[in-house]
Amino acid sequence: MNSADHGKILLIDDDKKSSHDLTVVLDFLGERVAVAGSRSWRRVVQEEFRAPESVRLAMIGAHTDDLLAKLITEVKHWEPGVPLVLLGTAERFNNLPDELRVLITATLPLPLTYQSLLDALHKAQVYFQHYNRLRDIGGVRDYNMFRSLVGTSAEVQRIRQIMGQVADKEVTVLITGESGTGKEVVARNLHMNSRRCGKPFVPINCGAIPPELLESELFGHEKGAFTGAIATRVGRFELAEGGTLFLDEIGDMPLPMQVKLLRVLQEHCYERIGGTRTIHTDVRIFAATHKNLETMIEAGTFRQDLYYRVNVFPIEMPALRERADDIPFLLNELISRLEHEKRGSVRFNSSAIASMCRHPWPGNVRELANLVERMAILHPHGIVGVHDLPPKFRHLAEDEIVSLESLPLLQAPLPSDPRAGSPQALLPLNGLDLKQYLANLERDLIEQALNDSGGIVARAADRLNIRRTTLVEKMRKYDMQRKVDEDE
Repeated sequence: MNSADHGKILLIDDDKKSSHDLTVVLDFLGERVAVAGSRSWRRVVQEEFRAPESVRLAMIGAHTDDLLAKLITEVKHWEPGVPLVLLGTAERFNNLPDELRVLITATLPLPLTYQSLLDALHKAQVYFQHYNRLRDIGGVRDYNMFRSLVGTSAEVQRIRQIMGQVADKEVTVLITGESGTGKEVVARNLHMNSRRCGKPFVPINCGAIPPELLESELFGHEKGAFTGAIATRVGRFELAEGGTLFLDEIGDMPLPMQVKLLRVLQEHCYERIGGTRTIHTDVRIFAATHKNLETMIEAGTFRQDLYYRVNVFPIEMPALRERADDIPFLLNELISRLEHEKRGSVRFNSSAIASMCRHPWPGNVRELANLVERMAILHPHGIVGVHDLPPKFRHLAEDEIVSLESLPLLQAPLPSDPRAGSPQALLPLNGLDLKQYLANLERDLIEQALNDSGGIVARAADRLNIRRTTLVEKMRKYDMQRKVDEDE
C-alpha cells in the first residue's frame, strides 16, 4: 500500500502519548498521519488535506461514549466515504446506537499489535477503494459486505459492485454458482446492507428437508393438522417477517411446493397447514442454486413462472478455479479465522500456495477451507510444503518446488503477482509483534543456511550475503551452537 497514492490518515485522539505511539508505528509502515484533538480536527483537516476524499482513513481514540458518538456523527457528516477505525475492542463500543455501530469499519484493540493494526488498515483500504469506485458510478452504500468477500480478482470486484447496486433495492435476487462458492455469504451480506438489516435473516435449505415436511417448515402448521403435530409451529416466513428469507438450493424444491411458493410471492399471503386464517407477509426473497434452472424448465422439473419471479436480479458466483489469484488472500482469511476461534494455526510456504493455485477446486472455497483445517490438525503451527499436501493437491514439478521453497516468505502471494510487494501480502499470521516475528524469521533463515552449508559458517555467511563475523555474532545472540568451520 503506497500511502502517497491514497492520502493521509487522520488520527483524532486527545491522549498525546497514545497518539504519539500510534503515529510512530504508522510512520514505520510508511503511512502519513495528521494528528488532531477532538476539538481541533476540523481545523487540522483544512490545513492538512486538499479535499475530504484525500482522508483515506480516520482513527478515533478512546473517548467517552457521548464524545465518541458525536465524533463519529461529525466525521461521517463531513465525509461519508471515510473509513472509521476506533481504538479499543469491539465490546468497548456496545453502548453506541446501532446506526453508529454500522458506520465503524474496524476496531483496533489496545495494546497495539502488528497483526491487528495491519488487519484494520486492510479493511479500511478495501472500504475506501470500493466506496470511491461506487462514488464514481453514482451509487454508494455501506461496504461492510466486502469484509466477507476476500480477494482482488476482477471476478470478486464485479460481485462487490453489483452487490452495492442491488443491496437496498426491494427486489428478489437469484444467486447461482457451483457448490461452495459462497452464495449464502453473498445473501447474508446483501441483507446486512439493506434497509431490512435490523430484521431477521432466515435461511432454509430446500434440498435438505424431506418434501412432505417442507411446506410445514416454510408456512408452519396448526396443532392437530396432521399426525405428530402436537403444537402450533411457526414457519420460516413468519420468522423472517420484515426481514429476508433465503431459499437455498431452490432447484431441489418439488413441483407441488413450487406452486405454493409462487402463490405467496404473487399474493404476499398464505395459511398455515391446517389453518384457515390468512397471514400476510412482508419478506424479501433471496434464492440460490447450483443447478441450471433454465435446463430444468425444459425438462419440466422447475416452473417457468416461478423462475421469472425469483430471477429478477441474478448474481452468478465465480468458481474458485476462475479466480486462483485470490487463493493467497483466502488462505490468510481462513487461517485468521482459525486463530481467532482458537482452533489452531498453520502456514503454507510459497511452493504449496503455487501448487494450490493450479488445483481445479471442484468444492471451491469450502474445499479450500476444509484443507486448511485439515493441515492445521496435521501440522499444528507448522509450515506446510507441497509434499505435506494430500497427493491430489500436488501440481508442481520438483524443480519448481526447489525454486519456490528458496523464498523466505511463508505466507504471501506468488512472486509473479503484482501485489506481492504490498504490506498486506507480508502479514505474519500468528499475531506476534513485528520485532519478534523478524527475529524468528532471521533465526530460521540462519539455521537453514547452516544446514545447507553443512555447518560451515563461512559458506552460510556467503549464502546470507553477510560477513562471517556478523553471522557469528547473530549465532551467539540466538544461542545457536557453532560447528567446526572447515574453511579456516
